[in-house]
Amino acid sequence: MNTTNKDIYILAIESSCDETAAAVVKNGREVLSNIIFSQIELHKLYGGVVPEIASRKHIEKINQVIEEALAKAQMSLRDMDAVAVTYGPGLVGPLLVGVSAAKAICFATGLPLIGVHHIEGHINANYIENRELEPPFIALVVSGGHTHLLVVKDYGEYEVIGRTRDDAAGEAFDKVARAIGLGYPGGPKIDRLAKEGNPDAIHFPRAKVEEAVYDFSFSGLKSSVLNYLNGCEMKGEAVNRADVAASFQKAVVDVLVEHALEAVEDFGLNRFAIAGGVASNSSLRDALKEACEQRNIVFYYPSPIYCTDNAAMIGTAAYYEYKKGKRSGLDLNAVPGLKLGERL
Repeated sequence: MNTTNKDIYILAIESSCDETAAAVVKNGREVLSNIIFSQIELHKLYGGVVPEIASRKHIEKINQVIEEALAKAQMSLRDMDAVAVTYGPGLVGPLLVGVSAAKAICFATGLPLIGVHHIEGHINANYIENRELEPPFIALVVSGGHTHLLVVKDYGEYEVIGRTRDDAAGEAFDKVARAIGLGYPGGPKIDRLAKEGNPDAIHFPRAKVEEAVYDFSFSGLKSSVLNYLNGCEMKGEAVNRADVAASFQKAVVDVLVEHALEAVEDFGLNRFAIAGGVASNSSLRDALKEACEQRNIVFYYPSPIYCTDNAAMIGTAAYYEYKKGKRSGLDLNAVPGLKLGERL
């Protein structure tokens, strides 16, 4: 937290995938504005994000969302103490748009630049609405491209203890949604349809990685769903899409909850947080909330608006980097394959 009398204001930019976002964050945990332009409707036509189209739309919208974020906060660039931007991981074209915009602002104004890791941003989203939350704690990051289980040792200091060996959980949601004809984005659509189905109607496998107890694997589950659908088609049997959605979702949730709670107990920490787009899944939230209550574990989760990609979380992460004196040079580049904890 800010221990000096001076308030710190950070303009944050996020453009790693298909959301163009900008925010103004005060002292790391107070969001003065959080502007998001989503391209979901555009990419629905193609069944997923098309990087070239996403990049062009970011170029079109980036200045607009930055200006809107400053206007909503009733501030100007002169009031900012730093500019933060996501520089990886993500799609290289979209990342470059945000990084270029941030560097241009810093070059023109002399403001310091702070490059932020996208996944660290998701973890930091928990600090926005949970003012009492401080490290250490266990965090589960679940999104379309990532599934990580980690120990948050300190602000900006992480130890990855588990990761997916193949598909990310969100990726499996999207692929299964496409297979049962729901389209893109798959996560929210499966979540809605699953409420109409029986989660115990079909048994799908829950994978365990023998040599790494906290690691995940979802490709086998995805294949099992596809095999079930193909089997029904070959036999001429009708498919109950709601039952498939509910049974698949339950299999994913069971694995995520089991691994996460095992880590919390093994590391002796009584605080646990989730982050990432899939963290807004109602079934996952309910299952984790119930499991944590049974074990007297304090459970933290962001509001849905802070689960999906946004710039407020980037501003929060940047604040703690700023307090540590960390700055990025104007040679900062987009790093699409940036690993968690890596600093460039």
